[in-house]
Amino acid sequence: MALSTQQNRKLKQLAHHLKPVVIIGQHGLSENVMSEFELALNHHELIKVKLAGADKAEREQLSSAITEQSGAALVQIIGRVAIFYRANPEKKKNRIIV
Repeated sequence: MALSTQQNRKLKQLAHHLKPVVIIGQHGLSENVMSEFELALNHHELIKVKLAGADKAEREQLSSAITEQSGAALVQIIGRVAIFYRANPEKKKNRIIV
C-alpha cells in the first residue's frame, strides 16, 4: 500500500499524540506479537509500535517484515517507534480517511 505525500503528512499528524500499543522486545517478531499487532491495527487503523532492544538496521528490518506480513503501510520511523496504517473497511465508526 503506497501512500502519497499528503496522506503520509496527515497520518503523521494524526499519530502524533498516540502512545505505542505494541512493543516488540528482545525476542523479536513472534506469532503472538503479530497477532496482537493485527488486532490493534484492525481496531485502531493507525498505531505506533515500539521497537525496543534493536539497532537501526534491525528496526528497519523489523518494520519491513511487519509491512510484508500484515499488508500495512509504514508511515514513519522515529527512533525506536514506528507508525503503521491500514484501513479497515469493516469498521463502522471513527474511520481514518486519507
